[in-house]
Amino acid sequence: MTILDNTPLLAALFAILFAQFVKIPMNYIVTRKIDWKLMTSTGGMPSSHSAAVTALTTAIAYEAGFHSPLFAISAIFSVIIMFDATGIRYQAGQQAVIINQMRIDFQTFVHEAKGWQKKDEQQKIQELKTLLGHKPNEVFAGAVTGILISVITYSFIL
Repeated sequence: MTILDNTPLLAALFAILFAQFVKIPMNYIVTRKIDWKLMTSTGGMPSSHSAAVTALTTAIAYEAGFHSPLFAISAIFSVIIMFDATGIRYQAGQQAVIINQMRIDFQTFVHEAKGWQKKDEQQKIQELKTLLGHKPNEVFAGAVTGILISVITYSFIL
């Protein structure tokens, strides 16, 4: 068996690429701007993490069955990944929003209180990344995406 014959791996990789790519037109619908950086960013709709792990788990179910230890491992792995995406990573993003605002407020305070000289435009403060995790609906959409990719792969292609 070569790596190109490993359907669960290929389904998971395709799910990641598909979920990341879909973020671009979805963002365009909302903002009317094309942002190619979304292809490599974290967070957003749908969750590529959820798509990957559910595509992998569904493909393993097709290959090894629901009764297999491999399916059990993959299912638990998927739950942990999706829980982390909606919990810890999402909260870290929310904290980054607040910290970024505090940094702006502090700079404004110092500037106004002490007449601080303006910095060069090149010396802007680098903001913390705020789009780290997912809302529950983004994880759900990613999970459905991953499951559908594996179902389609095994139903129509193989």
